[in-house]
Amino acid sequence: MTMTDAAAAYYDPYDVGINADPYPAFKALRDQAPVYYNDVHDFWALSRFEDIDRAFRDHETFISGRGGILELIKAGIEMPPGILIFEDPPTHTVYRRLLSRVFTPKRVAELEPKVREFCADCLDPLVGADEIDFITHLGSQVPMKTISMLLGIPEGDQEFIRNRVDASLRTEAGQPMEIEEDFVSGAMFAEYVEWRSKNPSDDLMTDLLQATFEDEHGAPRSLRRDEILTYVNVLAGAGNETTNRLIGWTAKVLSDHPDQRRELVADQSLIPNAIEEVLRFEPPAPHVGRYVARDVEIRGTTVPEGSAILLLIGSGNRDEAQWTNAGSFDIHREVGQMLTFGYGIHFCLGAALARMEGRVAFEEVLSRFPEWTVDMDRAQLFSTSTVRGWDSLPARLGAS
Repeated sequence: MTMTDAAAAYYDPYDVGINADPYPAFKALRDQAPVYYNDVHDFWALSRFEDIDRAFRDHETFISGRGGILELIKAGIEMPPGILIFEDPPTHTVYRRLLSRVFTPKRVAELEPKVREFCADCLDPLVGADEIDFITHLGSQVPMKTISMLLGIPEGDQEFIRNRVDASLRTEAGQPMEIEEDFVSGAMFAEYVEWRSKNPSDDLMTDLLQATFEDEHGAPRSLRRDEILTYVNVLAGAGNETTNRLIGWTAKVLSDHPDQRRELVADQSLIPNAIEEVLRFEPPAPHVGRYVARDVEIRGTTVPEGSAILLLIGSGNRDEAQWTNAGSFDIHREVGQMLTFGYGIHFCLGAALARMEGRVAFEEVLSRFPEWTVDMDRAQLFSTSTVRGWDSLPARLGAS
C-alpha cells in the first residue's frame, strides 16, 4: 500500500513515495492515528511531539539496547558494548562519560578554524563556476574530513570509509535494510586502531586506547579492542551521515526560500538560528527506533511489551500543537526544544559539532555564493530507512 491520499493514516518507512515527502503522511498520523500500528512490517509509531518527547525521557520503557533502527530491533541482534546510541544504563552511563569530554563546547570551538578551512578548500575552486553540487562538493566532504580529523583517519582513506558507511545504510527501493551480524562491529577500522596503538597521537582513537575507567561493576579497566572498534564505527557513521544531510537540506530549503536566504546574506548573525530551523523543519533522521520493554498505555492504546516502535521525529517537529505554522520555514522562529537530537540520556553528544559545522558551512557558502537555485530534475534522494537527505543536489549559481 502506498500513501496517495493525505487523509489516509498510513506510514511505511520503506515506501519511496512517502519518503520523497513524508509530511502529508505524518500529519494524517498526528490527526487520525497518533498511536499507529503497521501490520505489514509489525511496528508501532508515535507522531505527536508530546508523545515522542515523553518516550525519549522514559528510557526504562522505551529502551535503546536492542538498537535504534527498526531493522536492528526486528533482527534481535545482540548489541556489542560501545554502541552508545544502542545502549541502556548502566553501561550507557559509563560509555557516554568516556565520550562526553570529546564534544565539550570548548573542544568544538577549537575545531571551528579547521572546519572553516575544510569548507574554504571545497568552495574556493568553485568561485566563478556556474554550478555547485552541495553534496558532492561540500556535504560529502566537510563532515567526513572533520570526523576523520577527530578519529585520526588518514586523508587518503577517507573516501573509502565514507563510501563503506554509505553502502551499509543503503536500501533497495521499498525494502528494509539487510542487517548482517557484523553491521555494528567496526571491523573496517581494525587496521587504523592497530596502527594507532603503536603510533599514539592527539586524536580520539588514541584517547580511547589510553582511557581507563570504572565499568558498570565498579572495576577499573581499559577499553577492549572490540569496544574501541564499535565506538569508532558509530562515530564515523553518525558524524558523517547526519551532518552531510543537514548541509544538503540547508541548501535545498534556502533555495526554496530565496528571500530568507537574502536576509542571511545581509546579516550572517541570523545563520545560527536558521540552522536551528532547518534542523526542526527537515531533520536528517526522520525517525528513531526503540524497543518497548513493558506494556505501556498511550492515548488509551496499549503498546505491548516486545514491540518495535518508531518515534517519528520529522512529524513531531512539525506538530501544530507545539509551534505556530509548524509546516512553514522561518529563520526568525523561536525554535526552542525540538526532537532532532533526541532528549534525556540519549541526547546526541555530537549536537554542538553538527550545529557548528552547519553554521560554518553556510557562512562560507553565503559569503561566496549569495544566490543559487537547486536543479530538482537532477537532484537525487539518498535511499535509506535511517537518514533522509540528498545523494546529489546540483544547483545553478547566481540569480535565476
